Amino acid sequence: MTGDITAILDQWGRGDRTALERLAPLVYPQLRTIAASCLNRESPGHTLQATGLVNELFLKFLARREARFESRAHFYALSAKLMRMALIDHARNGSAQKRGGGEAVFVPLHDEIPWINAADPEVVDLDRAIEELEQLDAEQARMVELRFILGCSVEETAGLLGVSKSSVDRKVRLARAWLFARLRGTDAPAPDLAP
Repeated sequence: MTGDITAILDQWGRGDRTALERLAPLVYPQLRTIAASCLNRESPGHTLQATGLVNELFLKFLARREARFESRAHFYALSAKLMRMALIDHARNGSAQKRGGGEAVFVPLHDEIPWINAADPEVVDLDRAIEELEQLDAEQARMVELRFILGCSVEETAGLLGVSKSSVDRKVRLARAWLFARLRGTDAPAPDLAP
Protein backbone atom coordinates (compact mmCIF):
# COMPACT_ATOMS: atom_id res chain seq x y z
CA MET A 1 0.00 0.00 0.00
CA THR A 2 2.89 2.40 0.74
CA GLY A 3 4.11 1.91 -2.82
CA ASP A 4 0.61 2.59 -4.15
CA ILE A 5 0.43 5.86 -2.19
CA THR A 6 3.84 6.98 -3.44
CA ALA A 7 2.98 6.09 -7.05
CA ILE A 8 -0.36 7.91 -6.90
CA LEU A 9 1.26 10.98 -5.34
CA ASP A 10 3.74 10.97 -8.21
CA GLN A 11 0.90 10.73 -10.76
CA TRP A 12 -0.91 13.59 -9.05
CA GLY A 13 2.28 15.66 -9.14
CA ARG A 14 2.53 15.06 -12.88
CA GLY A 15 -0.94 16.54 -13.40
CA ASP A 16 -3.23 13.50 -13.20
CA ARG A 17 -6.30 15.16 -11.61
CA THR A 18 -7.95 11.75 -11.08
CA ALA A 19 -5.13 10.64 -8.79
CA LEU A 20 -6.75 12.24 -5.75
CA GLU A 21 -9.80 10.01 -6.28
CA ARG A 22 -7.53 6.94 -6.11
CA LEU A 23 -5.49 8.34 -3.22
CA ALA A 24 -8.42 9.22 -0.97
CA PRO A 25 -9.55 5.68 -0.09
CA LEU A 26 -5.95 4.68 0.70
CA VAL A 27 -5.19 7.54 3.09
CA TYR A 28 -8.64 8.56 4.33
CA PRO A 29 -8.94 6.00 7.16
CA GLN A 30 -5.53 6.90 8.59
CA LEU A 31 -6.14 10.65 8.23
CA ARG A 32 -9.54 10.27 9.93
CA THR A 33 -7.97 8.37 12.83
CA ILE A 34 -5.32 11.06 13.16
CA ALA A 35 -7.95 13.82 13.00
CA ALA A 36 -10.02 12.06 15.69
CA SER A 37 -6.93 11.85 17.88
CA CYS A 38 -6.28 15.58 17.42
CA LEU A 39 -9.89 16.42 18.18
CA ASN A 40 -9.97 14.28 21.31
CA ARG A 41 -7.68 16.90 22.81
CA GLU A 42 -10.09 19.74 21.99
CA SER A 43 -12.33 21.22 24.66
CA PRO A 44 -15.60 19.45 25.48
CA GLY A 45 -18.43 20.49 23.20
CA HIS A 46 -16.22 21.48 20.26
CA THR A 47 -18.07 21.59 16.97
CA LEU A 48 -15.35 20.35 14.65
CA GLN A 49 -15.52 16.63 13.84
CA ALA A 50 -12.87 14.27 12.44
CA THR A 51 -14.76 13.66 9.20
CA GLY A 52 -15.20 17.38 8.68
CA LEU A 53 -11.52 18.03 9.38
CA VAL A 54 -10.41 15.40 6.84
CA ASN A 55 -12.96 16.61 4.29
CA GLU A 56 -11.64 20.15 4.72
CA LEU A 57 -8.14 18.78 4.17
CA PHE A 58 -9.20 17.18 0.87
CA LEU A 59 -10.91 20.39 -0.24
CA LYS A 60 -7.63 22.21 0.36
CA PHE A 61 -5.83 19.57 -1.72
CA LEU A 62 -8.36 19.92 -4.53
CA ALA A 63 -7.82 23.69 -4.55
CA ARG A 64 -4.06 23.29 -4.99
CA ARG A 65 -2.97 23.78 -8.58
CA GLU A 66 0.44 22.30 -7.83
CA ALA A 67 0.36 18.98 -6.02
CA ARG A 68 4.00 18.00 -5.95
CA PHE A 69 5.03 15.72 -3.12
CA GLU A 70 8.58 14.55 -2.66
CA SER A 71 7.41 11.48 -0.78
CA ARG A 72 4.69 9.96 1.35
CA ALA A 73 6.32 11.73 4.33
CA HIS A 74 5.96 15.07 2.54
CA PHE A 75 2.25 14.34 1.93
CA TYR A 76 1.64 13.55 5.60
CA ALA A 77 3.67 16.56 6.73
CA LEU A 78 1.57 18.83 4.52
CA SER A 79 -1.57 17.09 5.84
CA ALA A 80 -0.39 17.85 9.38
CA LYS A 81 0.17 21.49 8.49
CA LEU A 82 -3.25 21.86 6.87
CA MET A 83 -4.99 20.12 9.79
CA ARG A 84 -3.13 22.38 12.20
CA MET A 85 -4.27 25.43 10.22
CA ALA A 86 -7.88 24.22 10.37
CA LEU A 87 -7.66 23.68 14.13
CA ILE A 88 -6.09 27.11 14.58
CA ASP A 89 -8.85 28.74 12.52
CA HIS A 90 -11.37 26.88 14.66
CA ALA A 91 -9.65 28.07 17.85
CA ARG A 92 -9.57 31.67 16.57
CA ASN A 93 -13.27 31.58 15.73
CA GLY A 94 -14.10 29.97 19.07
CA SER A 95 -12.14 32.52 21.07
CA ALA A 96 -13.78 35.38 19.17
CA GLN A 97 -17.22 34.00 20.06
CA LYS A 98 -16.31 33.32 23.71
CA ARG A 99 -14.86 36.74 24.54
CA GLY A 100 -16.48 38.09 27.63
CA GLY A 101 -18.06 34.91 28.94
CA GLY A 102 -17.65 31.36 30.08
CA GLU A 103 -14.88 29.63 31.96
CA ALA A 104 -12.00 28.28 29.92
CA VAL A 105 -11.18 24.57 30.12
CA PHE A 106 -7.51 23.57 29.81
CA VAL A 107 -7.05 20.71 27.34
CA PRO A 108 -3.43 19.65 26.64
CA LEU A 109 -2.67 19.43 22.92
CA HIS A 110 -0.53 16.33 23.46
CA ASP A 111 0.71 14.38 26.47
CA GLU A 112 4.31 15.30 25.67
CA ILE A 113 3.61 19.03 25.41
CA PRO A 114 1.09 19.44 28.25
CA TRP A 115 1.71 23.18 28.56
CA ILE A 116 -0.06 23.84 25.22
CA ASN A 117 -3.80 24.37 25.65
CA ALA A 118 -5.60 23.01 22.58
CA ALA A 119 -8.75 24.86 23.65
CA ASP A 120 -7.05 28.25 23.72
CA PRO A 121 -5.78 30.75 21.15
CA GLU A 122 -2.31 29.70 22.40
CA VAL A 123 -2.32 27.21 19.52
CA VAL A 124 -1.93 30.21 17.22
CA ASP A 125 1.33 31.01 19.02
CA LEU A 126 2.38 27.37 18.62
CA ASP A 127 1.73 27.63 14.90
CA ARG A 128 3.97 30.70 14.65
CA ALA A 129 6.68 28.98 16.69
CA ILE A 130 6.57 25.89 14.45
CA GLU A 131 6.89 28.14 11.38
CA GLU A 132 9.91 29.80 12.98
CA LEU A 133 11.38 26.40 13.82
CA GLU A 134 10.84 25.37 10.20
CA GLN A 135 13.07 28.24 9.09
CA LEU A 136 15.79 27.01 11.45
CA ASP A 137 15.39 23.25 10.97
CA ALA A 138 12.68 21.97 8.60
CA GLU A 139 13.16 18.35 9.67
CA GLN A 140 12.57 19.17 13.33
CA ALA A 141 9.44 21.12 12.40
CA ARG A 142 8.14 18.11 10.42
CA MET A 143 8.90 15.85 13.37
CA VAL A 144 6.94 18.14 15.71
CA GLU A 145 4.00 18.19 13.27
CA LEU A 146 4.00 14.43 12.85
CA ARG A 147 4.39 13.68 16.59
CA PHE A 148 2.22 16.35 18.19
CA ILE A 149 -0.26 17.42 15.52
CA LEU A 150 -0.84 14.20 13.60
CA GLY A 151 -0.21 12.02 16.65
CA CYS A 152 2.29 9.65 14.99
CA SER A 153 4.42 7.44 17.20
CA VAL A 154 8.21 7.76 17.28
CA GLU A 155 8.42 4.66 15.05
CA GLU A 156 5.90 6.05 12.53
CA THR A 157 7.68 9.41 12.44
CA ALA A 158 11.04 7.73 11.89
CA GLY A 159 9.59 5.59 9.09
CA LEU A 160 7.91 8.52 7.35
CA LEU A 161 11.05 10.66 7.47
CA GLY A 162 13.53 7.85 6.81
CA VAL A 163 15.54 8.47 9.98
CA SER A 164 16.32 6.43 13.10
CA LYS A 165 14.04 6.36 16.15
CA SER A 166 16.89 7.70 18.28
CA SER A 167 17.23 10.67 15.92
CA VAL A 168 13.50 11.38 16.26
CA ASP A 169 13.70 11.07 20.06
CA ARG A 170 16.68 13.42 20.28
CA LYS A 171 15.45 16.04 17.82
CA VAL A 172 11.90 16.07 19.17
CA ARG A 173 13.21 16.43 22.74
CA LEU A 174 15.31 19.43 21.66
CA ALA A 175 12.48 20.92 19.59
CA ARG A 176 10.09 20.50 22.52
CA ALA A 177 12.51 22.38 24.82
CA TRP A 178 12.95 25.09 22.19
CA LEU A 179 9.16 25.45 21.75
CA PHE A 180 8.62 25.63 25.51
CA ALA A 181 11.21 28.38 25.87
CA ARG A 182 9.87 30.22 22.82
CA LEU A 183 6.25 30.12 23.94
CA ARG A 184 7.10 31.10 27.50
CA GLY A 185 9.17 34.07 26.34
CA THR A 186 12.46 32.86 27.81
CA ASP A 187 15.75 32.64 25.95
CA ALA A 188 15.12 29.85 23.49
CA PRO A 189 18.08 27.60 22.78
CA ALA A 190 18.76 27.09 19.10
CA PRO A 191 17.31 23.82 17.82
CA ASP A 192 19.75 21.03 17.06
CA LEU A 193 20.91 21.61 13.51
CA ALA A 194 23.28 18.64 13.41
CA PRO A 195 22.56 16.01 10.75
